[in-house]
Amino acid sequence: MTAHHGNTPAAWTAVMIILVGFTLGGIALVIPNWTMFWIGVAIVPVGLVVGKVMQMMGLGAEPVHR
Repeated sequence: MTAHHGNTPAAWTAVMIILVGFTLGGIALVIPNWTMFWIGVAIVPVGLVVGKVMQMMGLGAEPVHR
């Protein structure tokens, strides 16, 4: 039994997309740009969906059965 600790293509892709959303939103708060902030907020769930779809395609970790 091997523990992946999230080291899969699905996890990395999801985290990178979510990181872009958070970074964009954070920058938008500093330079008060509400349109850019809401675009950053909208990117976060896209990362979650992409990660889940990639996991369902077999690019994520297999569940550990004990």
